[in-house]
This record gives sequence, structure tokens and C-alpha cells, in this order.
Amino acid sequence: MYNSPMPTGTEKQRAIEALGGLPEDATLADAIERLCFMAKVEEGLRQSEAARVVSHEEVKKQLLA
Repeated sequence: MYNSPMPTGTEKQRAIEALGGLPEDATLADAIERLCFMAKVEEGLRQSEAARVVSHEEVKKQLLA
């Protein structure tokens, strides 16, 4: 299981840091994509910490059904 702590700081602080890492010529679409990606990763980490996961074998079964 993934044992790293959840990211620290407020959501706003994490968003500002992520957007600050974009290149100067980044578009609004790039910024939205970065924030959506971060939200999905953080939700996945929360689900993992709560043991709400599906095994690799189960995913394979579902995809092949």
C-alpha cells in the first residue's frame, strides 16, 4: 500500500504551486489540465488510504468481460 502522506498545504497553496511550475507560454487549457490531473491523483490517494481499491487482476477480469 502507498504509505506517503497526503500533500501538505491548503488546496489553494498546492494549486498556486502547480500553476507556478507551468511554462510562461502555458495556456488556460494547460492550467486546467494540470489542476484536473492533481485533483484526480489526490482523490486516488484518498481512496487508496481508505483501502477503496480494486486489484490488478479484478480490473483485468472487468476489462475482458
